[in-house]
Amino acid sequence: MCRAFDVSESGFHAQRTRPVCKRKQENTRLEIEILAAHQRTRETYSAERLHHDLADHGVQTTPYRVRTLRKKLGLRCKQKLKFKATTDSKHHLPVAPNILNREFAVNAPDKVWVSDITYIPTDEGWLYLAGVKDLFNGELVGYAMNERMTRSLVIQALFRATAKKHPDKGLIAHSDSKNTCTRFQ
Repeated sequence: MCRAFDVSESGFHAQRTRPVCKRKQENTRLEIEILAAHQRTRETYSAERLHHDLADHGVQTTPYRVRTLRKKLGLRCKQKLKFKATTDSKHHLPVAPNILNREFAVNAPDKVWVSDITYIPTDEGWLYLAGVKDLFNGELVGYAMNERMTRSLVIQALFRATAKKHPDKGLIAHSDSKNTCTRFQ
């Protein structure tokens, strides 16, 4: 085997019995610290910020060493999702009159429903949720989710609410005057 690797027998046996060098021991300890810090910071810190976090926790090292060991471990920080504007307040669509006039006290169920859309950041991107709520008891009577905020998302939430509750005539369905909610009036 020594001939195959072109090393002397004495050098081969010396390497096998030689203790692990101090630098390798430190790197092994640092790898554990870096993994812990990476998880503690929710995998969002760059090598420089991770270096500062390690220093705050009493671990002395250099940013270059942190960067090298992160690369060796295959650690990457998660990219934060960019904010995405979801409202077009300057649309030219007709807006229904506000007959609710901020009177949120209702004396019976299925008389006034309110709806809105919100977005939820996930690992795969944005998820949009349209909900319909009964103002009488705060019950969520219908909802719909999708990766895109479309007019059909709001309509689907309203259809689900009406299929579940079968409201009488005269129901007030109130939404804000955002672009998506005004398109289906």
